[in-house]
Amino acid sequence: MAAKSGWDGSGRDKADKDDKADNTDEVDLRGANLIRQVRPLLAGLHEIGAERDKASNRKLFFDDYASLLLLYFFTPALTSLRALQQATNWEQTRRKIGIRRTSLGSLSEAASVFDAEALREIVQELAARAVPLKTGHEAEALRNLTAVDGSVFRALPKMVWALWRDDSHAAVKLHLHFDVLKGVPVDAELTAAGESETRSLKRRLQPDRLYVIGRGYAKYELFADIVAAGSSFIGRVKDSVAYKLQEERELSEDDRNAGVIRDCVISRLGTTHRPDYLQSPVRLIVVETTDRDGKPHELWLLTDRLNLAAELVALAYRYRWMVELFFRWMKCILGSRHLISHSRNGITIQMYAALIVSLLITLRTGCKPTKRTFEIIQFYLLGWVSDDEFTDHLKSLSQKKSKTK
Repeated sequence: MAAKSGWDGSGRDKADKDDKADNTDEVDLRGANLIRQVRPLLAGLHEIGAERDKASNRKLFFDDYASLLLLYFFTPALTSLRALQQATNWEQTRRKIGIRRTSLGSLSEAASVFDAEALREIVQELAARAVPLKTGHEAEALRNLTAVDGSVFRALPKMVWALWRDDSHAAVKLHLHFDVLKGVPVDAELTAAGESETRSLKRRLQPDRLYVIGRGYAKYELFADIVAAGSSFIGRVKDSVAYKLQEERELSEDDRNAGVIRDCVISRLGTTHRPDYLQSPVRLIVVETTDRDGKPHELWLLTDRLNLAAELVALAYRYRWMVELFFRWMKCILGSRHLISHSRNGITIQMYAALIVSLLITLRTGCKPTKRTFEIIQFYLLGWVSDDEFTDHLKSLSQKKSKTK
């Protein structure tokens, strides 16, 4: 990946040419080809948080800070906030990113000055640009299939707002919405680790989505909220769920091949002693599968999509695990485990920056990365794979994609 090229920084002054870099070795700055498409979006951050600058002496703006965080994820040699600050001492960094030398205090302060929600809008904008990695009947039937789950990131005990389980352990949780067919994150929320996942999903509900959720989200009221938001759901429930049967449906050969052993319409979910939140028929689909130990067990799935083939309901729930793979990508490849801020807003900014990086990579490759692609990207970011070799790899992915359509 070529080193980052310069940009105008929304019309602000360039770094002073006379501002010499410290006498230190510079690391190779990577990522220009992947972040070029996000520059206009970052420019819109410039005035956010600048209201406090009455003396007009602010040198670090939100677009500067966001650019530095993208640099942090794109450059494996930068492993801490202090290392990121040191990178701003280098003339090459200032020239190519268009910022001035930044103090460690300014970087630390940025976590509380700039509103993380502005980066959330950029995540959503980039996600909207992504196209489905699959086409055809299956992709159309499962359009906007969105897997939702949460993952915990360890934090420092001094982060009192994130204390978890006891007074000596702290953690944060990233609640992620992942578009399965596009292979990209579409929304996220960061909370303390103890925050309810169902409440987070309720706050982030969007219309025209097909949410696929695990048993931890099995709340009848949440199902009703999803429908009220103009979306649909496929959710796993316990096999002891109470319901009133309305109709048994005949299974097709494709349904049976997908492991479906029952498909029925139920007129009421829950007992008569509880409110009927949905107040409309839903489907119960039972899928026979095996657990991690190879033992047979059943998945009981509920959905409000009465006309969706049972085999596709089963397939959609299997796709839910893609969000788990994405969390592994974030933690193991992007290096999001290391938190460079102690505040909720600062960590949220960091997580949104990681999501933006992942979106840029997906938009650049245009394909669902394989393990080999992950390796190529890592070596590319380190500078051990040339631009031509990376381009050749992308061409091979494109050719494979064309053959499978």
